[in-house]
Amino acid sequence: MNELEQALALIARGADEIIKKDDLEARLKTGRPLRIKAGFDPTAPDLHIGHTVLLNKMRQFQDLGHQVIFLIGDFTGMIGDPTGKNVTRKALTREDVLANAETYAEQVYKVLDREKTELRFNSEWFGKMGAADMIRLAATHTVARMLERDDFQKRYKSEQPIAIHEFLYPLTQGYDSVALEADVELGGTDQKFNLLMGRALQEHHGQAPQIVLTMPLLEGLDGVNKMSKSLGNYIGINEPAIDIVTKTMKIGDELMWRWFELLSFEVSLDELTVMKADVASGALNPREAKLRLARELATRFHDAAAAEQAIAGWNAVVTGQGDTSLLPLSDIEAPVEGFRLAALLTAAGVTPSNSEANRKIKERAVRIDGDVVEDASRVFTAGFEGVLQVGKRNFARIRLI
Repeated sequence: MNELEQALALIARGADEIIKKDDLEARLKTGRPLRIKAGFDPTAPDLHIGHTVLLNKMRQFQDLGHQVIFLIGDFTGMIGDPTGKNVTRKALTREDVLANAETYAEQVYKVLDREKTELRFNSEWFGKMGAADMIRLAATHTVARMLERDDFQKRYKSEQPIAIHEFLYPLTQGYDSVALEADVELGGTDQKFNLLMGRALQEHHGQAPQIVLTMPLLEGLDGVNKMSKSLGNYIGINEPAIDIVTKTMKIGDELMWRWFELLSFEVSLDELTVMKADVASGALNPREAKLRLARELATRFHDAAAAEQAIAGWNAVVTGQGDTSLLPLSDIEAPVEGFRLAALLTAAGVTPSNSEANRKIKERAVRIDGDVVEDASRVFTAGFEGVLQVGKRNFARIRLI
């Protein structure tokens, strides 16, 4: 492939849709750095690896020499993105938005090149707008057009309330592209309506409409639902390296390939095809492939030393080879009467409930410091320290205080 074809292949990696690909190719041929925009509303203080699907694509554009704009929606965050919501989303206070935005700005540089990133806040232009400006913006689209959006349509048909200010969200996100003169906007598949709004508003203002590139929503640890903190199926990018490793190792083998495609910088699509074939033929253990992904993610969000220590701790528990003291130690406050075994397992987070813990005890699937424990009546009091393990993948090193 020539240089242009290689660039297009990298940009298209993992993408769900590119609107319009011919326009993208034409702009790449000009040789000028394109302005690549992605917006993030700071609705929570921490990012998870689902957010990094877009960040990774932004980094790929940076590596190709383009100008990346990380836009923090400190203004739109106070409106609240209605995407996927069947009720009006609670708006955040200005203080909440600014506090979350501060943590966002630091976390993104675990993926993006700080020196090549333009960090912007959309309050820069919306803060200067008056009521007349907002009315003019609202006049560019009709209610009927807004109701074409799937979630608005569903709420309207089911007689769920839609607040007027929610119609402003797609318009304000679209206007961001006008203010930034974006060539390309990135977003999840659930953002397509808003991204296309940017194209329409740019044309309205006499600009060339941006290329829209949508990325899939990353499934969480359960392999079914979109990664979400509210569902608990996520890996936070600020989590300890051992947690990134152990959680990654818990995902299903099929999901692993999707994570490789959307999250890995080190494994090319050609190499990924070879890895899949090797796993299918039995030449490669899927656990080894997954371990490679876990190492890459832990290294990216920490460093190589922390990743190796985390993998050594994981190996110590799962394979019985190594030093379990490499695992991080969590303190748990014990009641005066102590914990029975099932309650201890649940308190440590290695089982979701006491009933599930008791089931695992009966199955002889519970170990403490490598030894099977079957006595469900055993009591653990303050001063106990050890590695709890349920099955092959769930474990924790704890101390009762």
